[in-house]
Amino acid sequence: MPGPDVARTVDTLWLLAAAFAIVGLAAILAALGALARLRLGRFALRSLPGALLLAVGLACAALAGGLHGYRSLAHEEAIAQITVEPLGERRFEAHFRFVDGRQARYELAGDEIQVDARILKWKPFANLLGLHTLWALDRVSGRYRSIEDERSQPRTVHPLQGDALVDLFALRRRFASLAPLYDAEYGSASFVPADAAARYELRVSTTGLLIRPLA
Repeated sequence: MPGPDVARTVDTLWLLAAAFAIVGLAAILAALGALARLRLGRFALRSLPGALLLAVGLACAALAGGLHGYRSLAHEEAIAQITVEPLGERRFEAHFRFVDGRQARYELAGDEIQVDARILKWKPFANLLGLHTLWALDRVSGRYRSIEDERSQPRTVHPLQGDALVDLFALRRRFASLAPLYDAEYGSASFVPADAAARYELRVSTTGLLIRPLA
């Protein structure tokens, strides 16, 4: 679930999407009425603004859907506690207990556990909408200390978040025209040993993810 600050922005975007869509549809319906009466001038004057308003509404809806699962990155905060339990040689189970009460278990292979997050950095223009640097957990994976083992041993990885309605990362990579709006980076990951029973705290700060041992 998005944080309360992101949720407010998402709600605002959905309201804007609905408002633009309603006005745009009304304009297009009026344009179709003019076309039925063969008033081509009025059809053009009403259909073009209607299509533009609909496009803006769809853009707001796409942005609202793409923000699902993100939270603002403004200060250091706890995300989850991770309990690591060995299952055998270079295999272990990671039990995540998130701060919102959710729990999840993942079976992984390797010497270490690694957690990755996605970071969205918005440009000043987007800040006017209340969008600032955002983060969302991406995946958890097993990691080998040896590079040769990374190449030859079994790899295990699990998603930490479901698919969003709109993948803002994929859109940014595909369309360079979005560069003035935001940057998409995969630059936050942290890993710790997983070859013995241990408890860790997963945190996020303005410098990225942190995994710290718990007593």
